[in-house]
Amino acid sequence: MEEGYTAKAEKETGKASGMAIKGLLEYIKKGVSPYHTVQTAKEELEAAGCEELELSEPWKLQRGQGYFVRAHGSTLFAFRVNPGFVPADGFRIAAAHTDWPCMRIKTAPEMQSGRYRKLNVETYGGPILSTWMDRPLSAAGRAALRGSDPFHPELCLVDLGRPVFTIPNLAIHMNRDVNKGVELNRQTDMLPLAGEMEKALEKDGGFMEALGQCLGRRPEDILFFELSVYNCDPADIIGINGEFLSAPRLDNLTSVKACMDGFLAGGGRERGADLAVFFDHEEIGSRTKQGAGSLLLDLVMEKICAALGYGREEYVDCLLSSFFLSVDVAHAAHPNRPEKSDPTNPVYLNGGVVLKTECNQRYATDAQAVGILRALCGENGIPCQFFANRSDMGGGSTLGSIASSFTVMNTADIGLPLLAMHSARETMGVRDMEALTALLACYWK
Repeated sequence: MEEGYTAKAEKETGKASGMAIKGLLEYIKKGVSPYHTVQTAKEELEAAGCEELELSEPWKLQRGQGYFVRAHGSTLFAFRVNPGFVPADGFRIAAAHTDWPCMRIKTAPEMQSGRYRKLNVETYGGPILSTWMDRPLSAAGRAALRGSDPFHPELCLVDLGRPVFTIPNLAIHMNRDVNKGVELNRQTDMLPLAGEMEKALEKDGGFMEALGQCLGRRPEDILFFELSVYNCDPADIIGINGEFLSAPRLDNLTSVKACMDGFLAGGGRERGADLAVFFDHEEIGSRTKQGAGSLLLDLVMEKICAALGYGREEYVDCLLSSFFLSVDVAHAAHPNRPEKSDPTNPVYLNGGVVLKTECNQRYATDAQAVGILRALCGENGIPCQFFANRSDMGGGSTLGSIASSFTVMNTADIGLPLLAMHSARETMGVRDMEALTALLACYWK
């Protein structure tokens, strides 16, 4: 582990981790769906003077100016082309994902059980189901509303904005073996309680009425919706000395916010171009039109080069000269189950940025990439640590190996360590957020 970061950070910022955590808390509060995460990033980029472009329109770019473009509502690219850019300089890219494991509300969701209203949901990604029980839950996402042109429905963000649902556990008296471990059925056990039937013969429609009220539209004007169930628990600083953060959606809002802060704090380079990317659908494999397994990154980079007057061959030169950071969370050594970590490569909360390696390339990091990152950390006093999975226990995949297979650029997987990854509430080290943000700022300076 590299030394000297804490003292340097305290000297430069006064509080070693206060600003980075404050910004993260705002993203946790606002980023209640992938669409809201992208909207939050959009607002921050606009406040910093970045200009929005449309993906399907011609671009006129000014060197040194910041730009961003959204794709399908839940993916965003932010970039700047530095004054002396030529294609051989390439891009410095960092990417995170905007989604997280949860439940999504199905079409025609209304269900009834006796006098209770329930919602029909489906599981998105790989959540730890038991952690969603007995939580205050709400829903957010976007809705397509009837407009004047059938090919252009009105798309609106929607957030119920308060605790509305819960998924109640079965009492121990009715399930004596619950503490021995119980498998939860996704179709029958994970349905949120939404309310009660006010009349014995009341018709379906209570949820759509509530959604219409939230949008200020009639239920019949709602053509479709994409809504995530989210945990309303507030984030909390915990630990005897306030060294940890316990919160929902740390995977992967930590990386989104660190990339945003690093991108906005970076700049000032004469050469090259800088690109921060926020993909959707990482938790379900990334192979969608707005995921890292699509051609989106390739298309955006080629459009940037074309807008500057460069042709296809020059764009290929640019691609091959670029560097890609896949920024996602890593598994911290568990205090009660340390044997689940690799015996020589455990990582710890507040141990610094995690460099993730795996010989089967579930993480795309190679020796050249590690050399670059260790040099950046060492020169700037940023702590770092190596992560490897146990050889008999596979970890999750990331954006890195997927995106680099399309763009063939050198790639590294990094992030910060978490406990209880994919829980409805996860735990991280406060100082790690500052370390990750500092590394990304150095990357783009």
